[in-house]
This record gives sequence, C-alpha cells and structure tokens, in this order.
Amino acid sequence: MNVLIRQVILIAPTHEMHLQKVDIHVLDGIIQAIDSSLSKPKDATIIEADHLHLSIGWLDIGTQVGEPGLEHREDFRSVSSAAAKGGYTALACAPNTMPAVDSKATVQYTINNTIHSSVDFHPIGAISQATQGKDLAELYDMAQAGAVAFSDGKKPIQNAALMLRALDYVKAFDGVLINRSEDATLAHSGQMNEGYHSTMMGTVGIPHVAEELMLQRDIDLVKYTQSKLHISAVSTARSVDLIRAAKKEGLNITASVAIMNLIFEDEVLTSFDPNFKVLPPLRTKNDRLALIKGVKDGTIDTIISNHVPLDVEANELEFAYAKFGAIGLETVFPLWSKYLKKKIDLSILVEKLAYNSRKCLNLPLPKIEEGAKCNFTLFQTQQNWTFEKSASKSKNTPFLGEQFDAKIYGIINGTKMVLCD
Repeated sequence: MNVLIRQVILIAPTHEMHLQKVDIHVLDGIIQAIDSSLSKPKDATIIEADHLHLSIGWLDIGTQVGEPGLEHREDFRSVSSAAAKGGYTALACAPNTMPAVDSKATVQYTINNTIHSSVDFHPIGAISQATQGKDLAELYDMAQAGAVAFSDGKKPIQNAALMLRALDYVKAFDGVLINRSEDATLAHSGQMNEGYHSTMMGTVGIPHVAEELMLQRDIDLVKYTQSKLHISAVSTARSVDLIRAAKKEGLNITASVAIMNLIFEDEVLTSFDPNFKVLPPLRTKNDRLALIKGVKDGTIDTIISNHVPLDVEANELEFAYAKFGAIGLETVFPLWSKYLKKKIDLSILVEKLAYNSRKCLNLPLPKIEEGAKCNFTLFQTQQNWTFEKSASKSKNTPFLGEQFDAKIYGIINGTKMVLCD
C-alpha cells in the first residue's frame, strides 16, 4: 500500500498540527512523512476530498457480535464492514454470544477468526459463567488470552456479592469491569422510560431509579474495593450527577453514553417504532440535556454506538413483543453532525470516540508520527448522502432512508484500507 493523503484537516488535540491541513504519506502501513505539503511519491495513490478530516482510528466499546452462534444476526465479516463504514478501526466486543465468551478458548476464537480483518477485534470476557450472573468466570485466564475487559454485556450483574468478588479479583492484574446499571426487579417487563408518554401509551415503564440504584451500588463497591469500573450507557440526569461526584472523590470510574440517548427522547416512541426501543431506554429532555453536559465537561468519557443486531423475527413484531436494540455503528458520526455538532465540538467527539475509548480499556493510543503504524479514520464534515443500505446483516435501525450532511470517507488500519465509496 502506497498512499498520499493530501490536504486533510488533522483532528488530534495533542498534535502540534492539530486543526491544520497536512499531507500524509503511508507506505506498507507505516507513516513515512507528515507535512503541510508533500510531493507525490512514485506510484502513490492519491486520497483527496472536500472537507476531508483525519484522526486516529475510532474504537467502540460493547458492540454486539453474533458470532459464534448467532451469525444470522451478525458475523465477524459483516460487523467489520459496518464498523469500517462507521469510521471504526477497532471494536471491543460484548460476550453475549452462543456460547458466551467466558473462557480462554472463546476469547481465542474471536482473536483467531478476526486476525485478517480490517478492523481490530478486542474481546470482552464474561464476568460470570455463560453470562448467567451466578458463578465467576475464568477472568485471569481470559486476560492472559487477550480479553481487554470483563462484562456480562446486555445482562447487568444483579448479584452484589458477585460484583464485589469480580472487582476484587481483577485488581491483581489491573483489569477493568464493565457494567450497565439496571436493577432487573425494578425494570421488570418495562418497555420504555417510565413517565408521561409510557402512561399515555399504556405501556409498562422502566423507572429512572432502576438505573440509579444499581449505579450507586457499583460506585460504593468500587470505593470499597478500590478497583476499576466502566459504567456502560448511562441514561439519566441523576446518573450523571452520581458519576461526577464519584470522579471528584477520586474513584477509578469511567462512563459511556449511547449516541441515541444524546439525541432522542421517549416521546419518539409514541410512533411505536421498535427500532427506537433500546436499552437503556430513551429518557426525558432533562435527562438528554444532562447527558450532553456530561459529555462536554468530561463526566462521560466516551460515546458508544450501542450496536445490537436483531433478526426480523425478533424486531418486526408488535411493540410490546419486539426485543430491545438497534444497530448503530454506521450512524454515530452522521447523527452527531445532524443533531449535535452545535452542542458538542468535533474535537470533543474525536476525543470521545478515539482517545477516551482506549483509555477506558487501558489500550495504547495510535500515534500520528513518522515511523508509526497508521491507524486512521477519514471523514467528511460536509457531504450530503442518504443512508440507503446497511453493511450489517441486521436492518433494525430507524435511520434507513434518512438524509445526512456528513459522512465517513474510510479507514486505514496498518496495511488494510477500506474506502466507503
């Protein structure tokens, strides 16, 4: 691979050429030169486009992948294609497969079967055996095999004693736990946020306290164990306040928010569109604004796609029977541009998607300097297009057919290059 990226705006907050137009020459996956202007190397392919920007590659935490066992929803190849079209060069994959990623062998299965992918796959090992929330899984063995963190994914840990043991256990090797806060006894049978709209629709709601009660429990357990926790997909204003206070106290806590929770409110569900039926549920305007504030002031570290592929049989049902989840890898950046760019600066977005997502998992940051392996996301901040077809095997998204004004141009990850057009 011999590529010259010409006159691209660099988005790299710690780089001396941040926000400047640069030329970057890449040969066989290695950055050869970076300057304000470079002559064309012999036989180089030119990449050049209007309003083209470049940052280090983005990483998504908690992507649901169907393989093994649920390949009809998503397999490694399809999720890699969707990730590349969304600007991601890396995915930290949730363990909710069949069988679950709860052993050294299943961690190695993910790594061995994605080694040639254009996107890096980082397995998240299960906290409990088969993600059943009962017995601790083989955490140390999975860490040695390449697991970057531990979580039961879409199944929050209900047992406080199990959560305490896991937090204590991972301290020995500087491990990270990931948990989404939801008390199942309070959220039981809920279909959306509990409030005015759920009442008007005659739908059972999921109250704010279902999230906040477990979140406070986990904060207390982190304080007790002095371990490390990543809180996945917060959705309420009080949750943001609790995390902010915990960070001020010096606790080793990070947090994420799903892109849809930053943009939409529970009112959108009055259309009974199951593609807006997600976990955590879309909340109120007050919650949404608090989440945006949390992103801007650093309380919330990263923004996630909350990518959950579902087959037609699980999604195209009456609202009460449809399963929770929507695919989202391909639409994070265009949704930001359409709905959030006046509230969240582009540099902050890149910090959340590329830098902080890796810091949350103790992963090394790619470098933009001569001699470094290239790991780039290329994106156009002004480009009209219509989201007509998803690369995912599943099509459970409310955004098919929607027009956007910004687009991913492609990714370059080592010697692998994927250009979206």
